[in-house]
Amino acid sequence: MLSTELLAHYRHISQLPLTVVDVETTGSLAYRNRTTEIAVVRASLTNGIQETLTSLINPRCKIPAKIVEVTGITQEMVQAAPPAEVVLPDFLPALSEGVLTAHNLEFDYAFLKSEYGRLGYQFSRPPSQQLCTVQLARLMLPDLRSRSLPFLVQHFQFPVPHSHRAEADAIACWLLAQRLLQEIQNEPDEVLLARFVRQWLPLKAVARMLGCSQKQAQKRLETVGVRGHSVGRNHQPIVMYQRGEVEQVYHALQQQ
Repeated sequence: MLSTELLAHYRHISQLPLTVVDVETTGSLAYRNRTTEIAVVRASLTNGIQETLTSLINPRCKIPAKIVEVTGITQEMVQAAPPAEVVLPDFLPALSEGVLTAHNLEFDYAFLKSEYGRLGYQFSRPPSQQLCTVQLARLMLPDLRSRSLPFLVQHFQFPVPHSHRAEADAIACWLLAQRLLQEIQNEPDEVLLARFVRQWLPLKAVARMLGCSQKQAQKRLETVGVRGHSVGRNHQPIVMYQRGEVEQVYHALQQQ
């Protein structure tokens, strides 16, 4: 979406109730790994937090030591917890309402779909009812060196306890969404759009905006002198482009 479309989208989202979810898992692959903890926070900018639900889940498999080190969730803790088929049906009504929100929603959404799929439920939310606070933070906070949840909790001094536990992370995600969406509600268009255009976009997103392949997008940008900025991510540099320059190319192409 273009900056003006994103502004309209997030202004609309800010008026709706949010269902913030966080899951802790045995690994990063939803089709293979399992959920060990889930938390849901139902809230809105008008009324604040209205409900918090959380539960450990017995994954019926071994939790890798490196995951235990990160989350603090041990095998002993989940051994006494109910399994997914007992826990997750009770969470489904809450997860089916409001705007499904998470920090890196793609991760949590994939696990929810996989876990509910194993139980015979078809869990799906339309894009208009989804909010990823990583994407929102990249748009609203283009100059920060990180948009990880622990970094943002520290940056904004949110009163949140231990990270990488589902309830704490869900509350932190809500506080972040609340702060950024309130700014979107209250700041003038020109102030917000000036922030939006400083966002750095990966080539994949640039190609999607320009409606072409990544190779074609890169060539079009280079033709008009737009150079990418190489940043390290997961030990592999990624070339990023600033939204404002990409949108100028988009508008130029529309006029041809």
